[in-house]
Amino acid sequence: MGMPANVEIGSHVWVEDPEVAWIDGIVINIEQDEVEVQTRDGKTVAVSLSRIYPNDVEAPSGGVDDMTRLQYLHEPAVLHNLATRYEINEIYTYSGNILIALNPFQPLSHLYDVYVMERYKGALIEGLSPHVFTIADVAYREMIKEGRSNSILVSGESGAGKTETTKMLMRYLAYLGGHSGAEGRTVEQQVLERSVQGMKVSYI
Repeated sequence: MGMPANVEIGSHVWVEDPEVAWIDGIVINIEQDEVEVQTRDGKTVAVSLSRIYPNDVEAPSGGVDDMTRLQYLHEPAVLHNLATRYEINEIYTYSGNILIALNPFQPLSHLYDVYVMERYKGALIEGLSPHVFTIADVAYREMIKEGRSNSILVSGESGAGKTETTKMLMRYLAYLGGHSGAEGRTVEQQVLERSVQGMKVSYI
């Protein structure tokens, strides 16, 4: 569903763009069910009223860490929020109790060290920045509380980072499980070795 019927000249909107998917602009003319929009790059485009989406110009400049807080939850708003956070190296964003992760295509080891794991251990989901450790921690605590198995679904396209995300989840769960070793290996090492073997089978 696109722009509501009360669109007027001067409204800030999103329109489709062949190069960047969506681009923001301002409505400069309205003719029945068609509008003219001057986009950020100075172009003027004519589009159907149903093909434009409202743009919240008062949204935080750095985006929001939970997209349920967006005023508009449509495709261009979601993509813009994710892109805005990605530009400042915030690769994790919540959408309610779902965590969206973007592949940074670079090492970010500082996000996954023991100090970070300790910070997220038992922390409230609202208390810290979105992180894969929060998802693992919540699943672990609920498993202990309910006394039954739990699961975490990791999905995405090829190259999205599913394997690395799964490794981080397993590493954190192993960290919560303790560090007593067997045959010279820690619990963390044993879990990671088994998870990697399992993932090799899954991805063949």
